[in-house]
Amino acid sequence: MKTNHLLIIFLLIIFTTVTQSHATEPTGQESKALPEECQKATGGPCHSKAGSLKLKLIAIAAILVTSMMGVTLPLVSKSVPALHPDTKLFVLVKAFASGVILATGYMHVLPDSFECLTSVCLPEKPWSKFPFTTFIAMMSAVGTLMIDSYMMSGFKKYSRTDNGSKNPDPEMKIMGHCHGDVTSGVDDHASQLRRYRVVAQVLELGIVVHSVVIGLSMGASDNMCTIRPLVAALCFHQFFEGMGLGGCILQADYEMKMKGILVFFFSVTTPLGIALGILLSNGYQENSPAALVVVGVLNAVSAGLLNYMALVDLLAADFLGKRLQDDMKLQAIAYLAVLLGAGGMSVMAIWA
Repeated sequence: MKTNHLLIIFLLIIFTTVTQSHATEPTGQESKALPEECQKATGGPCHSKAGSLKLKLIAIAAILVTSMMGVTLPLVSKSVPALHPDTKLFVLVKAFASGVILATGYMHVLPDSFECLTSVCLPEKPWSKFPFTTFIAMMSAVGTLMIDSYMMSGFKKYSRTDNGSKNPDPEMKIMGHCHGDVTSGVDDHASQLRRYRVVAQVLELGIVVHSVVIGLSMGASDNMCTIRPLVAALCFHQFFEGMGLGGCILQADYEMKMKGILVFFFSVTTPLGIALGILLSNGYQENSPAALVVVGVLNAVSAGLLNYMALVDLLAADFLGKRLQDDMKLQAIAYLAVLLGAGGMSVMAIWA
């Protein structure tokens, strides 16, 4: 199944589950039974529908621009000598962006899932009796491995003709800068290229799920004290996460149409989530049991996927590849870049 079809399905699932959480939230006598902290905040100096709406509209524009800049920067690097994929600078920028993606999973998405699925607003049984967040994240990582494996098998199967001979696909060419081991032979090159395409598609899926969820949370909130720092944090996050994804798309060597589809979905998902949150803000209660379960589960799934992709398909593939294994100095600097990326994104957890 093509990536754009999978992305559309994910967006429809998220929209359906969020709408159901809105429809099933407690009202009247049922809402009074919830603890005070589970009620929707409606007052205070930080809460203003008009003021928060202005911030959300600014956030939609700012995040859309920074997302497009981040994901397209690697794609135009061929015209910028300093950012060409063959340069050491590109390797370091990609390592930095991989660190950002790793920290996104561990420092942002996973804690958010813990907060949702261990909330006092959920029934004690079963939510306080079993670590659902880590279980779902673990199963998501295993599921990502399965998707990785089966997509590779599928690509390999359909790259051959019915009689078993190699299919001379003109797109099956490899670029020397790619992060795997350098091998020889047409089949090795084609396999490596298939690998990069699987990485780009699966990584995009994980980012899209998280982006819609975090955008929905912002759009549904009228707390200006929360939204204001979140705008800056999300711009930083989307820019560097986009660079990591853009590097994967570049290595996948897609045709222009497919590149455009991947760039489009990455760029619009967070603004789309914010817009959806604005539409549901009048009735959506983020602390309702249904909403907490939906958001918590989606975040746990996204965390497992992002952590697997960052560690296995990005960092391990780069650092165990020939390029960095043959250059210990570059390897050391690349580790520093990873720590800077992960550290910077971890600091952002103070505000978002």
